[in-house]
Amino acid sequence: MLPIDATDQALLTLLRENARAPTADLARQLGLSRTTVQSRIERLERRGVITGYGVRVADAYEQGLIKAHVLITAAPKLARRVEGELRALPAVRTLHSVSGAFDLIAVVVAPSVKQLDEIVDQIGQLEGVERTLTSVILSTRIDR
Repeated sequence: MLPIDATDQALLTLLRENARAPTADLARQLGLSRTTVQSRIERLERRGVITGYGVRVADAYEQGLIKAHVLITAAPKLARRVEGELRALPAVRTLHSVSGAFDLIAVVVAPSVKQLDEIVDQIGQLEGVERTLTSVILSTRIDR
């Protein structure tokens, strides 16, 4: 993949904030024509830089959820199985492979502390999970 220029980077930043922003608004913020912005977006999609668009939910909805990082140590021979089972859990929002004392970090969400506790127990009981360590997220200071 070829590197992108500063204008494309600025465009990606704006799209991260609001992927549904009208092209005319993006163009105005970037100081470019609407057709130039549209062609840049299409080029970024063709090159695989932009692979899709997502949904951002209202802060009021998110504030009602308990979020946590669950650090997971998996048995090496069962790591793929653990990943597959975590992928099947709707409470797992993201899963990261990491270096260090743990192998994976799962970001999980639950509507209550009780349900979060149940989810963490469920993760700990998966075949191949050797150990977990959970940190509840108190607040998010930066979310890009």
